[in-house]
Amino acid sequence: MNFLNNYFKLSSLGTNIRTEFLAGLTTFISMSYILFVNPSVLGASGMPTGAVFTATALAAALGTAIMGIVANYPIGEAPALGINAFFAYTVCIGMHVKWQTALASVFVASIIFILITLFKLRELIIDAIPADLKYAISAGIGLFIAFLGLQDGGLIVKNDSTLVGLGSLDNPLVWITIFGLLVTIVLMILGVPGAIFIGMVTGSIFGIATGQIALPHKFISFAPSLAPTFGQAIFHVKDINTLQMWIVVLTFLLVTFFDTAGTLIGLAQQAGLMKNNKMPRVGKALASDSTAMLFGSIFGTSPVGAFVESSAGIAVGGRSGLTAVFVAMFFLISMIFSPLLGIFTTQVTAPALIIVGVLMAQNTAQIHWEKLEIAVPAFLILIGMPLTYSISDGLAWGMITYPIAMVSARRGKEISPVMWALFVIFIIFMWVLNIK
Repeated sequence: MNFLNNYFKLSSLGTNIRTEFLAGLTTFISMSYILFVNPSVLGASGMPTGAVFTATALAAALGTAIMGIVANYPIGEAPALGINAFFAYTVCIGMHVKWQTALASVFVASIIFILITLFKLRELIIDAIPADLKYAISAGIGLFIAFLGLQDGGLIVKNDSTLVGLGSLDNPLVWITIFGLLVTIVLMILGVPGAIFIGMVTGSIFGIATGQIALPHKFISFAPSLAPTFGQAIFHVKDINTLQMWIVVLTFLLVTFFDTAGTLIGLAQQAGLMKNNKMPRVGKALASDSTAMLFGSIFGTSPVGAFVESSAGIAVGGRSGLTAVFVAMFFLISMIFSPLLGIFTTQVTAPALIIVGVLMAQNTAQIHWEKLEIAVPAFLILIGMPLTYSISDGLAWGMITYPIAMVSARRGKEISPVMWALFVIFIIFMWVLNIK
């Protein structure tokens, strides 16, 4: 126990093994949906879903373990939503690229990722982002994951007239979310430890009691073979020989870079781990992130990155890499006990995302709203993330606007060369992603 306390610096971070375990379990439950969503999305490209399930679990376990052991951050890693849809529907289906070649593109992008991390370019960029924008990023992620939670719970649904609208209370699944959310709110206000996790458990029990969640028919199953996808990325690197494929590589690189950079900043901010507007051990965190992406492509999945759902575990009290180690262990265990995950449906985990969104939104209090040159880019980051359904797009709105606003306020000298470089890069980034 002393070894764990000393290695992960539990005492100095104000945490303990019990809290880290509970945080790890909470983060895992919040992330576990990716085990089933990722095979479904990538399966559209022709990839064998069984192998993708195993690849997803292994990539998440390895990436998260590296993040915890090397960087000592309570942050989970897994194949990211959004970029997996780009992989399957845009690259494979839209561009008629074989999934093996698409995996090779991820592999090449991850190698470039590692190189720019070694040269500390990613670290330089993260440190150069102004404090106000970092607070906006954290709060924006909070709004984004709250929006995800409201959608997952059915409280917000698609509306042809207004884009989104209130969900129907006639849907019994919605009441699982409402029940879990109310329980969590009461427990949080009363200061009950582990309130978010307890809320998910009670929501699951409520769903079973009302017949909306089925008990699993079995508790143990063997993981599907990884053989169909393992190593295909390496074998097909030779196919990355056209301008079209290099654009694909660039897109994987840019989206993963800015998504994970924004997520890491936001989560570190939420956990109170930022020091003098800098993220300690950011180089190790970024190296862990890019390494996870590399191994994920070899296993057979789309880009792996830091998961915003890690905020659920942070809200429970997770502060060290031990949280991530527990998350990794749960992902490995999930390969055998996957039927049990069925009782933690999206309606059950939705309240955790909503509550965490509330907690992360508190960072807006740190933004200098009275200064319009700060308020405008900060607001665009805040509103851009949920409305574009993309952390990287929300970042782009703010990063492009920031230099323009600062110059207009005659504060151009305060803009660092890195921020000017980001201004240009994000313009190119938006152009590449939206070119038809």
